[in-house]
Amino acid sequence: MITAAQMRAARALLGIDQKRLAELSGVSLPTIQRMEASEGNVRGVVDTLSKVVEALDAAGIELIGENAPSTGSGRGVRFKEATVKGKAG
Repeated sequence: MITAAQMRAARALLGIDQKRLAELSGVSLPTIQRMEASEGNVRGVVDTLSKVVEALDAAGIELIGENAPSTGSGRGVRFKEATVKGKAG
């Protein structure tokens, strides 16, 4: 659904800290901290994950899934495919 890296990147794009994301989503600060400290996909209660995703969406963040096209417009950032060391992709 969402990775820890996506959460941190989304907050950076919005210029907000973990406390503000907790306020916007109605999720506790320790929960946000735990989610962002996880490896890979964030695990947790589906309702809690949904609250965070909905808060980010309401703030203007589009979360792009693996191999999914972006539905938004304008500028954005996403990982490129892995490249062979020393060769540009």
